[in-house]
Amino acid sequence: MIKKLLLVIPLFLLITVLNYAGTTGKIAGIVTDAETGEALPGINIILEGTTLGAASDVSGYFLINNVPPGKYEILASGVGFQKKRFTEVQVSADFTTSLDFKMSVASVEVETVVVQAKTPMVRKDLTSSHTQIDSKTIKSLPVESISQMLTLQAGITQDAGGAIHIRGGRANETAYSVNGMSISNPYDNTQTVAIATNAVQELSVVSGTFNAEYGNALSGIVNTITKEGSNNFNGSISFYTGDYLSNRSDVFYNIDEINPLNNTTTEFTLSGPIINSKINFFISGRYSDDQGYLYGNRQHNVSDFVSKNPIDPNDISVLSTGDGEIVPMNSGWSYTSTGKITIRPLTTLKVNMDVIYSENKYTPYDHSLKYNPDANNPRMGWGLLGMIEVNHALSNKTFYTFRASYNIDDFKRYLYRLVDANGNAVDYHAGMSLDGIYADQRYQPDYKSTVLPAPIAFSAGGTYQGGGQSHFYQRSKIFGAKFDMTSQLSKEHEVKFGAQVRSYDIAMSSFSILRDTTTYKKATIAPINSNSNNKYNKAPIEMSAYIQDKMEFESIILNLGLRYDYFNSNSQYSTNQFLPTPNDPLVPSDKKDGLLADAEAKHQISPRLGISFPITDQGIIHFSYGHFYQLPSLSYLYTNPEFKFAVGSPTYGNANLNPERTVTYEIGLQQGLAENVAFNVTGYYKDVRDLLASQQIRISGTQTYFTYVNKDYGNIKGIILSFTKRKTINDIWGFTLDYTYQVGEGNDVNSDAFFIDLSSGRQSEKVPVLLNWDKSHQLNSTFTVGKPGDWNAAIIGKFATGLPYTPLLYDKQVYLERNSDRRPTYFNFDLLFEKAFQVASLNIVAFLKVYNLFDQLNENSVYATTGRSTYTLDANRAEAAETDRIAARVNGVHTSSEYYNRPDYYRAPREVRLGLTLEF
Repeated sequence: MIKKLLLVIPLFLLITVLNYAGTTGKIAGIVTDAETGEALPGINIILEGTTLGAASDVSGYFLINNVPPGKYEILASGVGFQKKRFTEVQVSADFTTSLDFKMSVASVEVETVVVQAKTPMVRKDLTSSHTQIDSKTIKSLPVESISQMLTLQAGITQDAGGAIHIRGGRANETAYSVNGMSISNPYDNTQTVAIATNAVQELSVVSGTFNAEYGNALSGIVNTITKEGSNNFNGSISFYTGDYLSNRSDVFYNIDEINPLNNTTTEFTLSGPIINSKINFFISGRYSDDQGYLYGNRQHNVSDFVSKNPIDPNDISVLSTGDGEIVPMNSGWSYTSTGKITIRPLTTLKVNMDVIYSENKYTPYDHSLKYNPDANNPRMGWGLLGMIEVNHALSNKTFYTFRASYNIDDFKRYLYRLVDANGNAVDYHAGMSLDGIYADQRYQPDYKSTVLPAPIAFSAGGTYQGGGQSHFYQRSKIFGAKFDMTSQLSKEHEVKFGAQVRSYDIAMSSFSILRDTTTYKKATIAPINSNSNNKYNKAPIEMSAYIQDKMEFESIILNLGLRYDYFNSNSQYSTNQFLPTPNDPLVPSDKKDGLLADAEAKHQISPRLGISFPITDQGIIHFSYGHFYQLPSLSYLYTNPEFKFAVGSPTYGNANLNPERTVTYEIGLQQGLAENVAFNVTGYYKDVRDLLASQQIRISGTQTYFTYVNKDYGNIKGIILSFTKRKTINDIWGFTLDYTYQVGEGNDVNSDAFFIDLSSGRQSEKVPVLLNWDKSHQLNSTFTVGKPGDWNAAIIGKFATGLPYTPLLYDKQVYLERNSDRRPTYFNFDLLFEKAFQVASLNIVAFLKVYNLFDQLNENSVYATTGRSTYTLDANRAEAAETDRIAARVNGVHTSSEYYNRPDYYRAPREVRLGLTLEF
């Protein structure tokens, strides 16, 4: 931990990340005489508290470009005219804020006219679905993470594992970035670092057809813009805690034991000047410790075993040396911190230096280990992101941004750490040599048998269960650099172009711990050249360039762009499907020539088009179209890169995979119904091709292997209806309501139905089925009410149809058509209430959060025989009766009904949390 934190100091000054999204917006408008309506040139428009501003030209037009997102006060002044100030002017990244000034002649010295700006409910320059969520909105809702905030957006769903899907796309088809810079680990397209909500200035979600500057994503872009330091010292400290309060003790073991400190969170922020108006800082941190809601009982230790009498099969004993302690089984902790220094050496130059560090450790629930919980493998990871951004305005219409980056993501999974020759634990990571490193001897069982005789049974000990004998390590290092230039060539044309490069160092190490099953004396790491030990270091490279023109006319707004992408895996692939294993000792040496070839470099051209038509002063129709490409997760390119021969049906990666591609169409209507009320309807269609598939290939007879190919396809179509009533100072309530109807289909590619038989040339047919994460109907709503600075209440409601599943005919033990039925519907409410108190200069906020307010028993996973989590027809099988017979006479064996009671098949029960925040 200390070593990792020491990295932060030099990185704070030197390193950074790569741009994937815009981080600034602009303000434009017309200045006229309030009496005559004539254009006024030479009026100065200033963003107070900043160095940004402009003067109106001969037509009264002004433009302030390169404005960070947030709320501003804007002052207009000119000789002979009364000053006018707009407050609460909201600027969002990638959008134009329109602001017109009508100036009155000042015959004598008068007070400045102050007007509160109102953000329009309809964005005239919106050419595809794009949502901005500011820090105030996030703070006012019962959410604690960016992921929770995303699930409130129309067209975004969660699968059974909690992964997020945008408009029917796969979970890994979304690109995540911070301050416009990627935080995606290309190994598996997960996020390298976590960002706490207290560090967020604005969250931008692009779920439609995105502009040419965005790349390597098929379904959506999520960009988090973090806060900058202020010119005044301010900060906050927050602590909240709670537990799960539920009467569902028949489902959730030990849920009725209340611990007020079961789930604790501590947060802080601090912001202020180092040199006023020249150098500012912002830091934040969040630590969370969650003991979860799924529990086990330590009846067995990992070293326990099962003793069987070889003469009398009924003579069975199970060693139970556990202490009987009730222990959490889906617990974890996480920590994240951010730091930013902003330097303004010139009025036209700004430098941001950011560091983000996060670390976590968690243990997912394993039902088979309910009575042997210490045998479960924890997951550990940490990520570090450093970034530097130089933003230089060449004029009030042209600026460029240069970014550079360095990113590390490290993940580990194992039961016991590796050790050195003296038995001391070693902090091993992917890419390290295993020389002088050994297996922990706790992996070696005292006796061979660790499996219970019952056909349906929990684990009774041993490291065979729960994957306890496997070790997995992965580390990615990412360097990137990007240059962007934006220029307002004229009132109508804003041109932006840029280029980027990303280089990767991808390391993976995976191996098994082997036991001496004869003498039971020593556990060893699988030999490096064996099938049970795989490792690699790969260095792929990625480059791209783009150009786009945003054309804003009175009657039409167009976004037109073109993007180029290049990728080289810098690896080899097998060229002969009949001989996929050139390292197989059975392959004659004269046939090995040419079996391996360097993977081809991949090139893509992506056109993008977005059009917006104002039909009234409060009505906009938009249409967008685009081609999108994304690289598959690199783990699929590099699986078993040495093509080791293996018995059975091995899996080989494919370094020559093509990028996946999607063509997206969208049409929508925005309509303002009143000053603070708007309606939106959007329809979309996605044609998805070349998706990754696992394909089984039969060489001859029963000899088969698996490899990855670009075979999957799908199509997603949907419509979104949304209604928004904005909360204002004079109107204390507001709400949002959105409904999504969507159908997502793809081909059925399970390994039993999708294969190529090279001996006959026959290829299986591909049958369209519902996607595993498809939800036909989804309804989201939020309702907020309160008095700003005094009290606030908010409630979130969600309803959705159940996810698909494949039914099993119990009598015949035959599966029906894949994903032909659905699980039960999902229904949930979350609540927030907070009250503020002023004590001297401190603002104290007490708050209550309740998740799953009505303690709804939402069924997440189901049994195939019933489509329910609550029961299964498998309980009537002979295996269940045999298990119950053994449980009646052998201590340590539990009944089948207890095994079939699966608390992990449900979403979390009601959780109540209380907290206090001090703001200064």
